[in-house]
Amino acid sequence: MVFSNSDEGLINKKLPKELLLRIFSFLDIVTLCRCAQISKAWNILALDGSNWQRIDLFNFQTDVEGRVVENISKRCGGFLRKLSLRGCIGVGDSSLKTFAQNCRNIEHLNLNGCTKITDSEGCRNLEYLNLSWCDQITKDGIEALVRGCRGLKALLLRGCTQLEDEALKHIQNYCHELVSLNLQSCSRITDEGVVQICRGCHRLHALCISGCSNLTDASLTALGLNCPRLQILEAARCSHLTDAGFALLARNCHDLEKMDLEECILITDSTLIQLSIHCPKLQALSLSHCELITDDGILHLSNSTCGHERLQVLELDNCLLITDMALEHLENCRSLERLELYDCQQVTRAGIKRMRAQLPHVKVHAYFAPVTPPTAVGGSGQRLCRCCVIL
Repeated sequence: MVFSNSDEGLINKKLPKELLLRIFSFLDIVTLCRCAQISKAWNILALDGSNWQRIDLFNFQTDVEGRVVENISKRCGGFLRKLSLRGCIGVGDSSLKTFAQNCRNIEHLNLNGCTKITDSEGCRNLEYLNLSWCDQITKDGIEALVRGCRGLKALLLRGCTQLEDEALKHIQNYCHELVSLNLQSCSRITDEGVVQICRGCHRLHALCISGCSNLTDASLTALGLNCPRLQILEAARCSHLTDAGFALLARNCHDLEKMDLEECILITDSTLIQLSIHCPKLQALSLSHCELITDDGILHLSNSTCGHERLQVLELDNCLLITDMALEHLENCRSLERLELYDCQQVTRAGIKRMRAQLPHVKVHAYFAPVTPPTAVGGSGQRLCRCCVIL
């Protein structure tokens, strides 16, 4: 909308400054910047720090340089509560230092993919920080950060490949309010680091250790003994974890709602039995590539409290021992919304059809590999088409 000078002047006369400021608070960044060009009065209103409490610059990531962040910090100061610089690869340490000095009240900071960021200090009121794929971060940066941000509740460190156990020790020492921690693909982390986190962060609700391939049951034991409030565990590709570790975890963490156990190749039906008995709130479970799981494990799961009342998502891709019998068991899961069956070679279209007759609302994703019969002597083999079924 474009106003003439007279229109803009009339609005200023009819509406008090406080009401105009309130209206401006609902505008997005681009509109605010346009309004700032209307007149001197609107420039002052549009650029008032109170309108810039939440800023997401993802759509402008290719244009954002360090000076932009510095100018924002000077303009917003103590008003800014939430800033996303996701993907802004032009932002470096010096700009973040200026930002930290000016925006002491920041609570939510997303630096995902800001690859120029190395070791820099933080802000004392910060509660959420996303440093995913900032692969120049080291234990020294983590120490400096957590010393100044002891109120952190969510810390995302996916892909911070230089981090070792000592970094987790610093988190343990200072971040006792931590609720969510993501260590996906932090491949140097071992049981020692996870044990320390568990001992210092008893309020942990969500932990992602997917891709931390060095971890063993010692990590699960530490979680079970120290973090009874755990609701989400993502442990995909942790191939050393076994039934024994998950049994202890299940017996102590009764609030578990989501578990990603993809490629935990050592677990068997025993893990499903323990989850069925002790975790009545389970809503989403990924068992893809867990090739030792059988129909019997699915039977226990489907007959449990979580199976009857809570289970919404079940992923069984590449579970080669699963047959149509498992689908019959899953008919008891009245809350089931999505079922993944890619490359479950003993599951048939007929079995899926029978299950969906009982659970018509379920989305089933299945893939049937092409079949090539042996070539007859003097003849040619017939190749059947591959088929992806999404029902």
